[in-house]
Amino acid sequence: MSATHTRVPSLVEHQLPQPVPQAELAACPVNEVFRRVGDKWSMLVVILLGKRSYRYNELHRAVEGISQRMLTRTLRGLETDGLVSRTVHPTVPPSVEYDLTPLGRSLLEPLSALADWAVKHEPHLAAARES
Repeated sequence: MSATHTRVPSLVEHQLPQPVPQAELAACPVNEVFRRVGDKWSMLVVILLGKRSYRYNELHRAVEGISQRMLTRTLRGLETDGLVSRTVHPTVPPSVEYDLTPLGRSLLEPLSALADWAVKHEPHLAAARES
């Protein structure tokens, strides 16, 4: 939704113009959030950091299959969006710790609601895919 639609009380109450202009879609803050949490690794990293802070290598070991490059890109994206904080401790070698910011913590509740919905409706979604 563009800047003119920032006071919309609910997504389902918002009437989208039809056809939806590309500029509207590109400027939509909801799209940006969905792009971030909908990528392969971000949601998992946010959930892990919602439990406790992690050092980089701990986080890398906690997520099977993620490359160092992809973990770095994911953490940088989450940090750029203000969801994750990065703290460098002055040790030799330097120790880096990641944690959720207050904004990142505020994302846990809607992510949990989406996860609960997905688990509840998984049989229906699987049946629909099969037909």
